[in-house]
Amino acid sequence: MKIKSKLLILGSGPAGFTSAIYSSRAGINPILITGSQLGGQLTTTDKIENWPGDSKSLTGSELIKRMRDHAIKFGTKIFYDHINEVNFNKKPFICKGEKEYISDAIIIATGSSARYLGLSSEQLYKGKGVSTCAVCDGFFYKNKIVAVIGGGNTALEEALYLSNIASKVYLIHRRDIFTAEKILVDRIFKKRNNGNISIYNNFVVKKIIGNDKQVSSILLESTTSKKEKIISVSGIFIAIGHIPNTKIFENQITLKNYYICISNKYNKKYRTSTSIPGIFSAGDVSDYLYRQAITASGFGCMAALDAEKYLSSL
Repeated sequence: MKIKSKLLILGSGPAGFTSAIYSSRAGINPILITGSQLGGQLTTTDKIENWPGDSKSLTGSELIKRMRDHAIKFGTKIFYDHINEVNFNKKPFICKGEKEYISDAIIIATGSSARYLGLSSEQLYKGKGVSTCAVCDGFFYKNKIVAVIGGGNTALEEALYLSNIASKVYLIHRRDIFTAEKILVDRIFKKRNNGNISIYNNFVVKKIIGNDKQVSSILLESTTSKKEKIISVSGIFIAIGHIPNTKIFENQITLKNYYICISNKYNKKYRTSTSIPGIFSAGDVSDYLYRQAITASGFGCMAALDAEKYLSSL
């Protein structure tokens, strides 16, 4: 089945849905492809405290639902499909999932996926004690001991969330200083002093240990002395960053370190232009620095405005 549109939006996170809202209001009637997970990484966020205008509790899932409803209100057509093949070498562009989509312009907002440590033992225990989402899997570790690996915002948020569920949380970071926002670092130290969080700075995970069915402990190695230490845990939450979802775009558009390159050097009129005219990029798939829901949303607005101008010029 072939479906034609002026504009195809790939991705259903803040960048994708904001693009859809703006382009729908401009009368473009876009089609949005959700990808394998509606809302992407944002749906795994338990609490959002920095979304402008929402000073009360807000979850990622709630925010995505509001964005989806907003996009639908203005006429966005949403297809729950996952694109696994693209052809950007000719126009109109072709994207294939369960259906085939043909469009004059595309906004890529496919986001990113969790990065793993790269240990063979990590692969062995995926779903058996190794997770990348505390909101998804934290409930299974009620009153148990868990570890969180990482030192950025995500890692500290995961540790704080799990501290309300698990009996003890080990926070393991390979560096001496956390890279997370100060407010999160302050909360972590408060929990360390008065709660159930223990911190292991300057340690890396060398091996995940278990009985082939479930994690039982992890082997740590000091980055300063190379001394090893084993701590008993029932669950391990990996929070060391993300990899942009750009695999299917290799050899189609210009990438750098897996991120989609965007620049007005490709077209001076469009800030979100990729190396191919008519294809734009927004959100974490191009943003290796800020990676916030609000910046992704702003990015989506920019891409929609650029796509509107491009389509008007055809």
